Amino acid sequence: MNTQNQTHFGYEQVAEAEKARRVAGVFDSVAQRYDLMNDLMSGGLHRLWKAFTIDRSGVREGSRVLDVAGGTGDLSLAFSRRAGKSGQVWLTDINNSMLTNGRDRLADKGLLLPVAQCDAEKLPFPDDYFDCVSVAFGLRNMTHKDRALAEMFRVLRPGGRLLVLEFSHVWKPLAPLYDFYSFKVIPRIGELVTKDEASYRYLAESIRVHPDQETLKTLLEQAGFEKVEYFNLTLGVVALHRGFKF
Repeated sequence: MNTQNQTHFGYEQVAEAEKARRVAGVFDSVAQRYDLMNDLMSGGLHRLWKAFTIDRSGVREGSRVLDVAGGTGDLSLAFSRRAGKSGQVWLTDINNSMLTNGRDRLADKGLLLPVAQCDAEKLPFPDDYFDCVSVAFGLRNMTHKDRALAEMFRVLRPGGRLLVLEFSHVWKPLAPLYDFYSFKVIPRIGELVTKDEASYRYLAESIRVHPDQETLKTLLEQAGFEKVEYFNLTLGVVALHRGFKF
């Protein structure tokens, strides 16, 4: 079999174009219940993970921030509070359903942020523009992670920082219990809440094929980032990677 232009969709090997289509289908399906499912799956811990990310961002009054794969806008909302009226926070996502949900959710809170539907591998922003770029729970869905990281590096100004919050590789003694929860419980919750078990089975599989903490650290370094470090959260269920552009 010719595996050129093949990539992972969960445990499956699929054509790159097929992955993009199927990932889009996942998020079209779950967009309306996305926030509820995050609370149910993580027991609300995703809010603490995101708060930790904001605290490590260095964003302050006047900062320019790019929220890549920002979905329903949790990070954009928090960043905007720190950046203030003199700052600028862009909410972006490749998926229209998620972006529309996020834009409307922020508008309901009285916040009108600039939004852009765009591919993280081809960001429509100038070089050296942002003080901070974040991507939360989106990198593992990207077909070419190296290209996306290179684009994030390009749009950061010297001295700026990238934050990657993503599911990672859990502490080994916890792995059997975590596997049971991921493959047996989460898809069942997905079926009950969204009528879509398959999308949440993909979620569990996509976490397993995503690079582990050290491998992702190396990918950031290969993209040009320096002083790369990561913080394991909830015993490695999630990790926050941070790198700087100098």
